Formats: sequence, structure tokens, C-alpha cells
Amino acid sequence: MKPLRICACLLAAVLLSGMFPCQAAAVSTSATSAILMDVDSGRVLYEQNADAKMLIASTTKILTALVAIEEGDLSATVKVSREAAYTEGSSMYLKEGETVTLETLLYGLLLCSGNDAAVAVAEGVSGSVDKFVDQMNEKAKALGMNHSSFANPNGLDDEKHYSTARDMAILACAAVENETLVRIASTLQITIGGRTMTNHNKLLSYIDGCIGLKTGYTMAAGRTLVSCVERNGQRLVAVTLQDGNDWADHQALYEYGFAAYPISRAAVLGQPLETAEVLGGAEDTVPLVAAESFAWPLAEGEKLTTEVELDQPLTAPLSAGTRVGEAVFRLNGKEVGRVDLLCGAGVAPRLEPALHQLHLALPE
Repeated sequence: MKPLRICACLLAAVLLSGMFPCQAAAVSTSATSAILMDVDSGRVLYEQNADAKMLIASTTKILTALVAIEEGDLSATVKVSREAAYTEGSSMYLKEGETVTLETLLYGLLLCSGNDAAVAVAEGVSGSVDKFVDQMNEKAKALGMNHSSFANPNGLDDEKHYSTARDMAILACAAVENETLVRIASTLQITIGGRTMTNHNKLLSYIDGCIGLKTGYTMAAGRTLVSCVERNGQRLVAVTLQDGNDWADHQALYEYGFAAYPISRAAVLGQPLETAEVLGGAEDTVPLVAAESFAWPLAEGEKLTTEVELDQPLTAPLSAGTRVGEAVFRLNGKEVGRVDLLCGAGVAPRLEPALHQLHLALPE
């Protein structure tokens, strides 16, 4: 190839990288299935075979913990059954007949990945493993995990126990809204109930802002990992299934996601977003303030558009704080969200000039 032609090719490559910044910063993983999702918007920033039904191993315990926290009492005590104490696989080393609090079991579940803890949690919250698994499946359905099925609370291999990377990301987004679950899952080490437990999730030490969530492994499932990282007010979740290089892959996914899709704030709670005309008012316009905040992850070159939809034309009098319509946000013409709009100030009616009759005093 001649030098002039080489220069031309290099110039074309540079121009293309400028036109398509996300492709230039693309990421890949060693996983059979993977996804990266923005928590608050639900926008998928990266996916790879994300809808394949896969074994998920101990990442199951995210759902176990979520159901237990919502349905149980952390201070309640649970007597460990023989079935729980002798559950195969990873363990927090429960002993048959001992009594522990549900909170202690949850630390054993999420830090030690105790399969014994999972059974004890299920029995303590619902009375039996079968009843608890029914609750797990009900919760999964309510969350929109439409391609998942759960057969146990610990993730041991079962043909009726599976999920997808996308469904597990949906679960993770719900889980990180639960403060108790995040508090437990983000703990590096704790001594509770006479036990000292250390978290198996190395990402808590590897990545700044990591807040959990759960590791997993079986011979059939391979290495599975679900995690969440928060930076500058933006939260991302990553899921990799059957991934022998999961620690590095999650770090790469987060570096890509935060760099390529930073959060853009389109509305701030209580702040004016637009102004609207007022009919018959002492003021001709009124500021419209956002009833809640709204943000969306945007790649370079992307821009949200905002459209105001009023319930009806604004006519005085108006009271501050009255809902009058919505702001609709769109990306490339597709609606991605909306927030209520409130009157940012009161507007009184316009006072019409008074008509005074002029009386002339006539001389007597």
C-alpha cells in the first residue's frame, strides 16, 4: 500500500471514530451471556446473548434475600433444621438445632454464600422451602422477570432453575433499591451472632463505588456474577453468566458504561423547567417546575428533547403547586420518560380598570 493511501485510510478511521464514539470505545466479555444496565432508567448500555436461559448458581440468593427482607423480620430467630444444616455446597456452617436471627442468616447468605443459610431463611420466613420458592417465583413475575424459573433458594443446579442476564439485571435494579439488602451485600466483613464472616465479592475492593451484589459458581453453571457500582449519582448493574474472567470483565464493563453513557439531568425536583402563558392573569406567564427529577444516560451526540403537555390552557387564578400537565422527554423521537409539571407561582386574575362616572356639580 502506498504511503498516500495509508494516510487516507488512517484519516477515514479517525473520522469514523469521531462519528461513532460508542463503537470506538466498545467493550466485550468472556461470558456466554452478559448485560450492563443503568439502574434508574433501565437503559441497556451493553448486551451479549442477554436473553439466553442459563443456570445462575448463587446469584439466585439476591432474590432469596429480597423476598426474605420484604416478608420476614430481621430480629426474628430461626431454629436451624437438619435439612438446612446438611445442605450441600458453600456454607456458613450452621449446626442443627442452633438458633440464629434472620439478619445473621442474611449475612451468611450474601457474604459466605451459604446454601445452608438459604434453606434456613426459607424455612424461617415461610415455614417451608417449597412455600418460600413459590414466593420467589411470584416476586420474579411481579418484577417482570419473564424468562426465569426458581426451584430452590440457593441456586443449586436444577432443570427448573434458570434465568437470563436481562432478568438478573432487572432483579439487581430492584434489589439495590432495598437499603437493607445493600447494607448487607456491601459489607466487607462482620462479626454477628458469634460468627465472623467475610464477603466473597472481590469487586467491593477492586472497584470504587461498588455496592455488591452476589457471586455464584457451580460446575454446570460456571462462574456467575451480578454487581452494582455507583459513581456521580449514577448506578449501573452488570451481569455475567458462565464467565471465567468475571472480575476483569465487570471492571471493563463499568469503565465503558460510565465513560460512554454519563447521566444527563433533564429535570430537577422543584426547579423551573419551562414557562407557560396564562390567560386573564395579572402575570402573562408562569414558571412550570418539575414535580420530580429525571435523568437519562446519553452517549456522545445524543440529546433529549422536552415537550410540555398541558392538561388545558392555563387561566387565572392559579395556585402555586397545582399540577397543570407533564413534561415528556424523548430520545430520537422515542419517549423515555415524563414528569408532572406544577405551577411555580400563584397567579391572580387581572383586574379590569374600574369605570367611574364623572359627576359635574352644576351651579345653583
